[in-house]
Amino acid sequence: MMSKQATLHQLEVFAAIAKTGSFTKAADELFLTQPTVSQQMKQLTKAIGVPLYEQIGRRIFLTEAGRAVLQASENISLCLDQLQETISALQGMKKGHLRLATITTGKYFVPRLLGLFRQHYPGIKISLQIGNRQQILERLANNQDDLYFLGKPPKDLDINIRHFLDNPLVVIAPRNHPLVKEKKISLDQLMQEPLIMRESGSGTRMAVEEFLAENRLTMNVEMEISNNEAIKQAVYGGLGLSILSIYSLILEGLDGPLAVLDVDGFPIKKHWYIIYSNGKQLSIVAQTFLDYLLTHNNDEVLSLSQLL
Repeated sequence: MMSKQATLHQLEVFAAIAKTGSFTKAADELFLTQPTVSQQMKQLTKAIGVPLYEQIGRRIFLTEAGRAVLQASENISLCLDQLQETISALQGMKKGHLRLATITTGKYFVPRLLGLFRQHYPGIKISLQIGNRQQILERLANNQDDLYFLGKPPKDLDINIRHFLDNPLVVIAPRNHPLVKEKKISLDQLMQEPLIMRESGSGTRMAVEEFLAENRLTMNVEMEISNNEAIKQAVYGGLGLSILSIYSLILEGLDGPLAVLDVDGFPIKKHWYIIYSNGKQLSIVAQTFLDYLLTHNNDEVLSLSQLL
């Protein structure tokens, strides 16, 4: 009787409340009015027959029954997603949902790869989340997406790791910097320059630190910035040099306001990887996209050779 009275919409509203901890935030997320959300919860609580949440101050806390209902709601949502993917397969990939997440540097090339993929499967819906390394690893741990793009995969997780793209790290300077005209700049000379770097823990920062440690060098970090575009603006403003993925220059090209310096040992040869949890069952859409990435020459597609 309870299963007949509780609706999918009520469970969706309840899940949003559990996620946000607020009726108001849940209403905003679902584009509903707060009275509608309240009414849906009254009906769901009546259908279940026991209290599902407690409101203390402005926050909502789930009861034991509420947590059980949330788990059931998530299971139902997963079953419906799997059903959608199965139907998509029968429809020849005309529908489906691809959920991806990438670290910030990925924003320079992942959308371009997705655009090419969508040309083959125009009916596919795509969600792309962008965050720093820690945020992406948290999404991976919580199984929030199908596939994840990283420049430095973690070593302590049970994951599948597939290399699909080169990721050269280069030294950039403003076009009018004296070192732009020099050839074979030594690492010692580079270390005398103030550097503007990504924050500690970022994939780029970790790769540069490993490279310099191998050469027994310590860099002179003048400034830390957690955003590639802000770093590029700081370099352009003359605050220092930086070391970034070549893809951070993909829009400006090599004729823009920033130049790539000719430094010994550079570019640092790294790679882009696409990863997912070892126990994860990829949807048909996600598996098709993964196969697409692994069977295409993405370096050529993204004109990497023209940037180096």
